[in-house]
Amino acid sequence: MITRRQLLACASAPLLAHAADAPPAPADVTLVLSEIKADLGFGKSVKTVAYNGQIPGPLLRFTAGKPAIVDVVNETREPEMVHWHGFHIPPEVDGAHEEGTPMVQGRDRRRFAFTPDPAGTRWYHAHAMAGHNLTKGGYSGQFGMAIIEPRENPARYDLEVPVILHEWDPFFSSEMDMDVDYRIFSVNGKMLGAGEPVRVRNGRRVLFRLLNASATMPHRLALPGHQFEVIALDGNALASPARVPVIEIAPGERVDAIVEMKTPGVYVLGETDDRQRLAGCGLVVEYAGATGRPLWTKPVPFAWDYTIFGSRDKAPVPAVTVPLVFEPRTDGNLWAINGKSFPKTDPFFVTPGVRNRLVFDNRSSMSHPVHLHRHTFEIVSYAGRSTSGVFKDVVSVPGRSIVEVDLTPVTPGPSLFHCHQQFHMDFGFMALMQYRI
Repeated sequence: MITRRQLLACASAPLLAHAADAPPAPADVTLVLSEIKADLGFGKSVKTVAYNGQIPGPLLRFTAGKPAIVDVVNETREPEMVHWHGFHIPPEVDGAHEEGTPMVQGRDRRRFAFTPDPAGTRWYHAHAMAGHNLTKGGYSGQFGMAIIEPRENPARYDLEVPVILHEWDPFFSSEMDMDVDYRIFSVNGKMLGAGEPVRVRNGRRVLFRLLNASATMPHRLALPGHQFEVIALDGNALASPARVPVIEIAPGERVDAIVEMKTPGVYVLGETDDRQRLAGCGLVVEYAGATGRPLWTKPVPFAWDYTIFGSRDKAPVPAVTVPLVFEPRTDGNLWAINGKSFPKTDPFFVTPGVRNRLVFDNRSSMSHPVHLHRHTFEIVSYAGRSTSGVFKDVVSVPGRSIVEVDLTPVTPGPSLFHCHQQFHMDFGFMALMQYRI
C-alpha cells in the first residue's frame, strides 16, 4: 500500500530531477585571469597577470539596479580576488577576503551575483597583499573600468573616452625598501605615442572618464589649449561642476571631465611631470584633419582642491563622530590606525541610519589616498576648509592635515578601510568598519 507521503514524493521526483539537470544561467560577464606578455609599445613589454588577455581589462557596463552574474575564472596557480570598487554590494561579493569574500583559488572558477549600484564610473581590480613582491596586486595588470549606467542617461556629450593610468617595471627607490618608483608608464595599456590617438571633431563635447589604476602613484594631467569641466568625482555627480586647467588624481580615484573641443590641432593629454610623461604617461588627442607633431606645453600653476567642487554650506551636525589617527610605525609595520597596525587594528563602529562623521587625522608627512569599501561618503571639511556636496569613496588626506567625511550607513556588514597606496596597505594601513547593533 502506498502512503500519501510516498505518493507526493513520487509526484515531485520528476520536477526535482528536471531542476537539477537545468543548465545554469549564463553569466553577464566572464573575467579570465591569466598570465600574458603585453606589448606597451616602442619595444617595451611586460609579463603580468591580466583579465581576458588584455590591459586594461574589458570595459564593463552594467545598469543600476539590474542584477548581474559575474564568473571569475582563475587560470593562474595563485589564489586571486576581484574587488568591485565603488559598488554598494554585500561583503561576500565585494572582493575583499577580510570582509568574507571567498578567494578564487588557482585553476578554479567562482560565480558572483550582485545588483550593481549606484550609477557612475566605477572600476574593478585585484585586492591581494603584495608586500615586497612588486608583481602582485596593484602592481599587476589586473584592473579595468566598470561603468554603472543610470536607467535613463541624458548623454550630454558626443564622445566618451576612458583614460586609465598605470605604471610598470617597479623598483624600490630607497635603501629601506619603502618607496616604489617606475621606469615605464602607460595610458590604456600603451606608452605615449604607441597607441591609437583619440580622434575628435571641432565643436564636439568629449567626456573623459579618468581612472588612476596605479598601485602607489598620484598623477597630474593637462591638455594644452583646453580646460576640463569636472562633473563627477569617483563617479558621483558634483554639486558645483568647475573648469580647471589640471586634474590631480590619486590611486583609486576617478574623475569625469567634459572637454569642449574648440582648438583644432594635435595635442598630448599627459602627465605634467616631464620624466613620467616622456616615459609613457600620456596619449595623443587628434582633431579631424589635423596633422603634425603632438603639442605639449606646461600648464599654468594650479592647486587642486576638492572644495572647488563643493558648496560652502556647512554639513549638518553628525550624530556620531569616529576619530581615525594615521601614524607611521617603527615596529616592522610602516603604518598604524589609532595606534595599531593591521591585522591588529581595532574595528571602528558606525551607527546605521544616522549621519556618522569620520575624522581622518593624518599625523605623517605623506598624503594618503584612503578608501572605504561598499560606501560613499561626503567631504565636509578638508584641511580646515568646510564644504559639502562632494561625494567620494577615495579621498587623499594631505600630510599633517585633518579631513572629515560624513556617511549614513545603509549597506550592512564589514567594510574594509585602507590606504589605496598598495605599499601602505600591505604594511599596516587597514582596518574594518563595522555596524553598531
